[in-house]
Amino acid sequence: MAGLHTSLRPQPPSSAANHHSFTAKLLLLLTLLPLTLALFAFLLQWRGGGVDDPISRWSPDESHKFPGMDSSPLATVGHSASHSSDCSTLLGHSTASLPYFRDWKFKFDADLKPKICITTSTSASLEQILPWMFYHKVIGVSTFFLFVEGKAASPSVSKVLESIPGVKVVYRTKELEEQQAKSRIWNETWLSSFFYKPCNYELFVKQSLNMEMAIVMAREAGMEWILHLDTDELIHPAGAREYSLRQLLLDVPRNVDMVVFPNYESSVERDDIKDPFTEVSMFKKNYDHLTKDTYFGMYKESTRGNPNYFLTYGNGKSIARVQDHLRPNGAHRWHNYMKTPNEIKLEEAAVLHYTYAKFSDLTSRRDRCGCKPTKEDVKRCFMLEFDRAAFIIASTATEEEMLNWYREHVVWTDKTINLKLSRKGILTRIYAPMTIIQGLRESGVFRTIIASAQESLSKDKFLASIESSNSSVKADAAGSTVLHRSRKIGRDRESQSTARKVLETTTQPYIFLEAAVPPLSPPGMDGGLTIES
Repeated sequence: MAGLHTSLRPQPPSSAANHHSFTAKLLLLLTLLPLTLALFAFLLQWRGGGVDDPISRWSPDESHKFPGMDSSPLATVGHSASHSSDCSTLLGHSTASLPYFRDWKFKFDADLKPKICITTSTSASLEQILPWMFYHKVIGVSTFFLFVEGKAASPSVSKVLESIPGVKVVYRTKELEEQQAKSRIWNETWLSSFFYKPCNYELFVKQSLNMEMAIVMAREAGMEWILHLDTDELIHPAGAREYSLRQLLLDVPRNVDMVVFPNYESSVERDDIKDPFTEVSMFKKNYDHLTKDTYFGMYKESTRGNPNYFLTYGNGKSIARVQDHLRPNGAHRWHNYMKTPNEIKLEEAAVLHYTYAKFSDLTSRRDRCGCKPTKEDVKRCFMLEFDRAAFIIASTATEEEMLNWYREHVVWTDKTINLKLSRKGILTRIYAPMTIIQGLRESGVFRTIIASAQESLSKDKFLASIESSNSSVKADAAGSTVLHRSRKIGRDRESQSTARKVLETTTQPYIFLEAAVPPLSPPGMDGGLTIES
């Protein structure tokens, strides 16, 4: 019976025993493995080898660098141990390096394509010219042809401009006027309707003549594109794969001769703007970038009682391929003697026009013209109605009256209207130019250029004084100093002979061509672009 009961007692299955054994071994392995790895790591660290830590290879001063920075423009920027932030170090006043190019000289590679140049006629100061110029260098312009007079032609300004690589300065002298009097467009009818008139008309003629010379200079320099731009205008290359005029033009088909940039107009929100390029971010869009329903539907709110949708011109600016038979067609367009240029208009890119952005622009325009402040006489001086009204106010009103008029007609103080027009797409915010120019200023580029040019100018004066003191005759030495100074200053002295006087002496036959394209106001409620008569 005992054997029977023993055989009937339940026995534990062998699979259950195996399972318990496997579980125990697994737990032991999971416990020992981390301990083993930890011990191995400790031994390696204690022996000082085995693991190559990338950070340990860098010095403390280099600990803020990242892989790849050695070959970047930022690698030239020193990293101080001060308590300032990394951003303040990169944009500090002690360096002229930029995040855009390797140094402030903006040395473009010889194979950089396409080669773009800008020509302008200016009497502005360095405070306006340098930010304007280097902003366009950042977006890919390599060469500038500056036709200077007034303040821009003074030795303190022109010396700085001449020191910048890629800049050619041309002074308005008697010799220049005589050379331009022999040019082709003097004797062609397409520009003749702008002769014999002062102020803006005379400027328009000068710009056209300078553009004609710039074409020749562009061909000699191997340029591929040429753009005429004023120093209160910035190209906004929206729509390109990168914020670059060069990239924008690379995407233009080869059969296109001319590209039109519709202009946007600055819409200032304060009456105390000092630096429009870094203080203005709101712009009114061009008619070409709006639907007809939006433009005309909001026309009254957009004009605010002014003569036109824009204060000044509305027909944009154009850039042309440098090619045979190219000629200017006024300050806003180019043409070709042998064919009608194939032209396209960009749908996103624009010219940002900072017009009347400062209150002082009222008086500066007034001081450049000697017209009488009457409705009839200002028509001889200005092409656009707002310019005429502004000239009369600046010539007849008190300072307080001028400021009130400026606030009413130029400054956008009504936030409700601003928001409404922004929602309709008429007003827009553009921050890229102000960000770039502010970065350039904080990097110390402008100070570096001015200081370098002033140092060179001081050396020239020192050498001139030594030469004078070594002269055997004091009177001759003084005379030579005067002559030396007159050569330096005489470059910016405007010749007394005017374009109209030179024109009267010409006897060559006229060539009849289509009239030049003047600055035109945007479409009015009648739907047409017009120039006020």
